Amino acid sequence: MRRLSFWILLGIILAACGSSTPTTEPSQLALAPTATIAVTVTAAPTNSPEPTSTTLPTVTTEPSPTPEPKIELAVVGDIMLARSIGERILSDSPEQPFAGVRDELVNADLTIGNLETAIADAGEPAPKAYRFLAPPESVDSLSDAGFDLVSLANNHSLDWGESALSETIGLLNEAEIANVGAGMNAEQAYRPVIIEKHGLRLAFLAYVNVPVERGGFVTESWTATAEQAGLAWAEPAVIAADVAAIRPSVDHVIILLHSGYEGIDQPNEIQRSNAYAALDAGATLVLGAHPHVLQGYEARPNGQFIAWSLGNFVFDGFDGTPSLDSAILHLTLDKTRVIASRWTPVRLIDGYPQALDPTTDGAYIIEKIEQLSN
Repeated sequence: MRRLSFWILLGIILAACGSSTPTTEPSQLALAPTATIAVTVTAAPTNSPEPTSTTLPTVTTEPSPTPEPKIELAVVGDIMLARSIGERILSDSPEQPFAGVRDELVNADLTIGNLETAIADAGEPAPKAYRFLAPPESVDSLSDAGFDLVSLANNHSLDWGESALSETIGLLNEAEIANVGAGMNAEQAYRPVIIEKHGLRLAFLAYVNVPVERGGFVTESWTATAEQAGLAWAEPAVIAADVAAIRPSVDHVIILLHSGYEGIDQPNEIQRSNAYAALDAGATLVLGAHPHVLQGYEARPNGQFIAWSLGNFVFDGFDGTPSLDSAILHLTLDKTRVIASRWTPVRLIDGYPQALDPTTDGAYIIEKIEQLSN
């Protein structure tokens, strides 16, 4: 027993000698590139009557950089919801016209197109060869497909007179679909629509300048005035002044231009002069319609972009490949420029758009767009 007590006592003495107070340096553990956790521990001697004191970890987190604001647009060409299209909307369902492309449209932050028809119950027919009047239910087609804004600056918005134009605007407003380029007077027709989303502020302006129609009708006679409902007529000086006026208060100015020769796959001088005037005044985008066929695009090194014609999107009465080939233009914008673009090829079947695989059955449409652009 005495020998055992000796060894116990010796063990206690040795333990006490080995427990001198340590000086513990703070240890650092890097958890992520933007976060550092510093841990400091102070240990008391084991023979101290005071309890061990521990300082809790101090966390220092560097703020993550604010993400650059971006917005994705889906843009399409001419949408005509009258004639057989309107009949099928009433007999089938409003969702049918855009069923083949709906996923591509609703997933964009903003979806934009050219509404190539009046939407009303009735009206006074204009003295021209082609007049389009879509049923009021066709607004549901646009809503279901996710459209946020449509241009009314075209040669069909007044096909059924001022009352039908007024009803069209009212139905679109009720559906919360912004519309631009036409109105009950010049102030309304030329007024920009401003949309704020994802930290970006975008101004939209729309204009029309098309040749005299085959039957002799002069669309320019529909130009809005202080006393007359109508359209915003495209002239380079007018567009430049409008862009310059709104540009300081927004991040981007986007022009919807209805112009060109029908059936021709190259832009004409009127398209070019108006588009270049817009870009030179500070617009970021010019998005074209009217020729009923695809035309090419122009992408500038500074991030400005022109799509000369996006072709037909929903339209009956056309035969032949050029008028039935179409596309959805997807654009990504940051605070200052277009940073990405891509195309979804589309084929019109019985007047309705059907999205194609860009690597297989739709590859020829992508190739066509690139060839037209070069």
